Amino acid sequence: MTVNVLFAGVPVTDLEAAIEWYERLLDAPPDMAPNEIERTWRLTDEAWIYVVVDAERAGRGLLTVMVGDLDDRLDGMRERGIEVGEVETMAPGTRKAEILDPEGNRIGFGEAVSSGG
Repeated sequence: MTVNVLFAGVPVTDLEAAIEWYERLLDAPPDMAPNEIERTWRLTDEAWIYVVVDAERAGRGLLTVMVGDLDDRLDGMRERGIEVGEVETMAPGTRKAEILDPEGNRIGFGEAVSSGG
């Protein structure tokens, strides 16, 4: 199976509040507004996050974004007023911090830790 693009959805009840919060989280406005209830952010050519109004599922989303420099990414989020959870080291060789959006969705940011010293 070949996968060309991944869209990771985050269900919300309040689209306008979600847009404002995700703009701060991702340090950018949405890249696309495909319809009245959805906004998307392009993370890479092949990876997107979208928020979508879905009251039944709101607050139950769970996704992790892997980045090259976790500390730098988290510092930027803190500067933009995003509350960041503790960074934990996980096996095998990754670090991760969790952020809760206003609806309770869990957005993780992680980084592969070098095995060298």
